[in-house]
Amino acid sequence: MEVGAIQQMLSRLGKLQEDWQRQVNSVTVEASAGAGMVTVKMNGQKQIVYVRIEQEVFASKDQEMLQDLIRAAVNEASRRVDEELANQMKGLAGGIPGIAGLKIPGLF
Repeated sequence: MEVGAIQQMLSRLGKLQEDWQRQVNSVTVEASAGAGMVTVKMNGQKQIVYVRIEQEVFASKDQEMLQDLIRAAVNEASRRVDEELANQMKGLAGGIPGIAGLKIPGLF
């Protein structure tokens, strides 16, 4: 490979990294559990940015149920973040030959 081709590829990868970071920062997903009794919003960095718990959950005074609902909502939100970022990565990497099918350990 020529030096110019390698430099061009590195430049394209740098742009891809910048685009990827913008995509991660723009992602927000919402998931709920228990027919909407617990709702969680999570950003692309898998930080919970919002939690809503319906009043009826507290009325039952069932601590274990509340824990299960929160766990289910958080796990579903995490799965949706992974799915959304994987879809966006395919779009971003589509312009670079060989990158679209690349599996990066720990990323997805």
